[in-house]
Amino acid sequence: MFGILSYFSFEELWTPLFLFAMAAVVILYFYLVGPYREKHAPKEQGASGWQKTLFVSAVFLFYLSHGGPLNFLGHLMFTFHMINMSISYLIVPLMVLLATPAFLWRKWFSRPFWRRLNFMMHPVITLILFNMLFSIYHVPVVHDYVMTNFAVHRLYYVALLITSFMMWWQVASPVPEWSRLTDVKRMAYVFANGVLLTPACALIIFADTGLYATYNDPNVWATAMGYCIPGDTAYLLTEFGGPEFFNFMGGVLQDQQLGGIVMKLVQELMYGIILAYIFRQWFKREHTEDDLPNPGTVQ
Repeated sequence: MFGILSYFSFEELWTPLFLFAMAAVVILYFYLVGPYREKHAPKEQGASGWQKTLFVSAVFLFYLSHGGPLNFLGHLMFTFHMINMSISYLIVPLMVLLATPAFLWRKWFSRPFWRRLNFMMHPVITLILFNMLFSIYHVPVVHDYVMTNFAVHRLYYVALLITSFMMWWQVASPVPEWSRLTDVKRMAYVFANGVLLTPACALIIFADTGLYATYNDPNVWATAMGYCIPGDTAYLLTEFGGPEFFNFMGGVLQDQQLGGIVMKLVQELMYGIILAYIFRQWFKREHTEDDLPNPGTVQ
C-alpha cells in the first residue's frame, strides 16, 4: 500500500518545515507546563505524565495528517483524506483539551477581550458551526474548490480546527467552572453531533458515482497536488495519468464509499466512547449522592 509513496521525494512526503513547526509547538508546551508555570503559577497544578504523552501524541497525529505521509496519501485517495479529517477534527482537539492544564486556559481566556466573544461559546452555536462547516466542506463543488485554491484551503482548515475545538470544549471542558452543560446535557450534545454529521457521511457512502473531481478528474487532481508538490505539477499527468494510478481500492466509487464509512466509524467510535465515559461519571455521581446520609435523619 505505502509503496505508492516511493515515487515521491522525502521533502514532498514529510514536509520538513511543518515538522519543525510542530516540534516548536511541543517545545513551547513543555516550556509552559514547566519553567513558565514554576515562575508565574507555582501553586497551580501542572501537567501529568499522561497529559504530556497525550499532547505529544496529538501533535504527532496532526503532523502526519497535515504534513506527513498521511497528508500526501490524502491527496491521492479519498479514503486517506477522510482518515486525515477524522484525526484532525474528531481526535486531536479532544486530546489537546485533555492534555493542557486548566491554569493555561484560565491565563489565556480570562482577559476582557475574550468576554466580548463569550456568546460564540454557547453550546448551540458551537454545535451548529462545526457541523455546518464540516458538512458544507463535503459538498462536491465546495470540496473541489477548497482543494484547488490553496489560500482558501488553509483558511477553511483553520476555521474547521477552531470550531472543532469549540465543539469539543462543551464535552470536555478543561476548566470545570467554565462548563455550561450538565452530564445529561453533554450526552445529548454528543448525540446531536452524531446526528448532524450523518447526512454528510450518507451523501458520500450512498452516492452511485464519484462526487469529487479532485479524485476522478486528472487535471483537477494535478492542480490539487500542488499543495504537496512545489512547482509545476503537470508532469504528474504525463508520468501517472491521473489519481487512478494510485488507487488500489478497485475504483473511484469504492474509494469514496470506504472514505465515508471510515469517517462514520471513527465518529461513532469517538462519540460512543465519550458517551460511555460521561454516562459512567454521571451514574457514579448520582449513586454517590444517593448513598450519602440524610442530614435530617436521626442515627
